[in-house]
Amino acid sequence: MAGKGWLYVALTCVFELLWVYGFNVASQWWHWLPILLVIVVDFHWLARACESLPTGTVYAVFAAVGTVGAALMDIFLFGGSFSVAKGGFMALLVAGVIALKLADGKDAAQAGTTGGEA
Repeated sequence: MAGKGWLYVALTCVFELLWVYGFNVASQWWHWLPILLVIVVDFHWLARACESLPTGTVYAVFAAVGTVGAALMDIFLFGGSFSVAKGGFMALLVAGVIALKLADGKDAAQAGTTGGEA
């Protein structure tokens, strides 16, 4: 079931980047209608991911992909600037999400060895 959860995480990340892109290109009132639809679908996938995966991990991945993705879109699509500091902080964010995922796996393994008793 966790495999399906990661599929939902991937979908929510893709949809998040779509609406973030939409925020940057919307120039007419009606452009906001599909953006709002994408946001609704995005939060549906986010909720589905949280059904089978730890919510903290799901949200950390969602937020990190959105943050790094938005920063990269700004640099590559919208003429933003890149600096070593930006790159370093994006790498730090990704490292933090990976560490959180590894910590979740370690906690689950420890719970399994103790029989779930606290």
